[in-house]
Amino acid sequence: MRVLDNLATGSRVNLEHCLDGIEFVEGDIRDLGICRRAAEGCKLVFHHAALGSVPRSVKDPATSFAVNVQGTVNVLTAAKEAGVERLIFASSSSVYGDSERLPKREGEEGQALSPYASTKQINEQVATVFETSYGLETIGLRYFNIYGSRQDPEGPYAAVIPRFFTSALAGEPMTIYGDGEQSRDFTHIFDAIRANLLAAGADRSACGRSYNIAAGKATSVLELAREIAQRCGSDSEPAHEPPRPGDVRHSLADLSQVQSALGFEPHVTLADGLAASIDYYRSILEPQ
Repeated sequence: MRVLDNLATGSRVNLEHCLDGIEFVEGDIRDLGICRRAAEGCKLVFHHAALGSVPRSVKDPATSFAVNVQGTVNVLTAAKEAGVERLIFASSSSVYGDSERLPKREGEEGQALSPYASTKQINEQVATVFETSYGLETIGLRYFNIYGSRQDPEGPYAAVIPRFFTSALAGEPMTIYGDGEQSRDFTHIFDAIRANLLAAGADRSACGRSYNIAAGKATSVLELAREIAQRCGSDSEPAHEPPRPGDVRHSLADLSQVQSALGFEPHVTLADGLAASIDYYRSILEPQ
């Protein structure tokens, strides 16, 4: 097993438990040569490298497009040249853009609301082109707000759950952009991993498409803040800031297509996922 990562949004520490069992290649997917090296001899590729965060893409669209679009083209090119049979790639619920339909269903995408969302829409189109032009089997997984242990709580573009854990454990206000009534379909990392494994073994007929990967349940950001504060035994309160450009109002996945094509069913509830995450955040945030 070979892993390619430039560690821009990750850490080698997260791989310490498995470094003896993998070949780790430190490099950037914007480098076609390093992508070729990583794909050599592989039959299956999981492509999850990306520069995430809607706000980051709004601030610096050029880098988001360079990494997410050109980087994905490089990964697909390297996979095609290496004779890879199937490539599974990370897409995003952001592809639904300004569509107000709930739940979100494949085939009912709207106009992108951010550069990040646009990169994910383009990636799905490019993957389809590589399948039809070169016979490379591709499956896209549209993740809805993935969370779990080892998710970085630091930095201006940290996701909402690690940010809330950080604030609650420190007894500080939990920053909410907007009124907090916006909702998200929070999806535990274990369910995302299972989706990848199901995609790897799926029938050929499932390829050439992208599927929602989610819990199938909407939770408001205010509800999330209260739940995390309670679990941390914290009296932290929400602190509201203006809404951020590019953020969608509501997000909830329809799972009927992925259930049929991949046999995917979510196993981890938000309550169980938060309970599993709290020990990790205590271990890295609280004084030992």
